[in-house]
Amino acid sequence: MKTNYEIAHELLQDENAAWSRAGAFALAEHFQEYEDSVSEELELDVVAIRCDFTEAESLQDWIADYYGKPLGESMKLAGIDLDGEEDEDEIDGWIRSYIQDHGTLIEFSGGIIVSSF
Repeated sequence: MKTNYEIAHELLQDENAAWSRAGAFALAEHFQEYEDSVSEELELDVVAIRCDFTEAESLQDWIADYYGKPLGESMKLAGIDLDGEEDEDEIDGWIRSYIQDHGTLIEFSGGIIVSSF
């Protein structure tokens, strides 16, 4: 089994990916935890990981990028109706639930990583 450092190092060596250092280590930890839970070593495929996961600075940035629209429109496209009275934490909570209902969310200091769905 590779260490978190070895996995993160390989992810950061992928010239076609744009992982932050913190993001690469968050992904490495995620994969290590998964390996531990299934008691099976995964093959590290940096191309598949690059295609299957996206890093963003925040939940709100992710949803706007995902739908390619401003936040309010993106929320509507995700089926999340806002009444305009929500604060930042409530909006983040709705986005967090949306992602978790459809895929994997990895949160770390400095950003998030979301699996494709």
